[in-house]
Amino acid sequence: MECTVVCIDNSEYSRSGDYAPTRFQAQADAVNLLAGAKTQAHPEATVGVLTMSGKTPRVLVTPTPDLGKVLNCMTTIEIDGECNISSSVQIAQLALKHRQNKNQRQRIVIFVCSPVTEEKDKLVKIAKKLKKNNVAVDVVSFGAEDENQEKLDAFLEAVNSNGNSHLVTVPPGPVLSDVLISSPIFQGEGGGGYGFAGGAGGGGGGGGGGGGGDGFEFGVDPNMDPELALALRVSLEEERDRQNR
Repeated sequence: MECTVVCIDNSEYSRSGDYAPTRFQAQADAVNLLAGAKTQAHPEATVGVLTMSGKTPRVLVTPTPDLGKVLNCMTTIEIDGECNISSSVQIAQLALKHRQNKNQRQRIVIFVCSPVTEEKDKLVKIAKKLKKNNVAVDVVSFGAEDENQEKLDAFLEAVNSNGNSHLVTVPPGPVLSDVLISSPIFQGEGGGGYGFAGGAGGGGGGGGGGGGGDGFEFGVDPNMDPELALALRVSLEEERDRQNR
């Protein structure tokens, strides 16, 4: 079970429409799905949300098992200013440190859709501190993926411990949520999956998920959890409709 803090890039760059409908909305849809997957994976799993842009990074929701709180806070985020990754990650680490259940593994998920302003050496120093404190990090890079590649590669290399951290780079075109569902970020440590393995088609193709026979769509048994199965289906269908317009 994990305690996860998701860091949102709500900078002015997130207004761009190169990811449908905008970088910010594509990111918000992906965060909602990820929070749903993580809280579904284990009854004691918790998810918090932090915004990285504006006057200062802000924790909007401290880690909670209540998916509703996460979904609600995502509708209140304002786009503002530039992204401050270094401060945000250190605040996220503090939120993890003060988690109520110390048995939970710690993870930060960072969405980056704007140029990283920090120097590579500074990012590596922060990454080493996270690794020392047993914090795993997943990074989703989109929108400014080419110019950020070198810095984020160095950050990931420094923070990675036995394959517990991942960098997923998403070019414009595919639906962000679709790509992430088939990525290691959704599969969880050890690739066991949050019930998403074999879910929606990887590269943003039109195909809905669901294997034949034994596989449920999105890996969620609609008889066991009809509300989650419906919410996931509706969310992805809305995303595809927007993509096809």
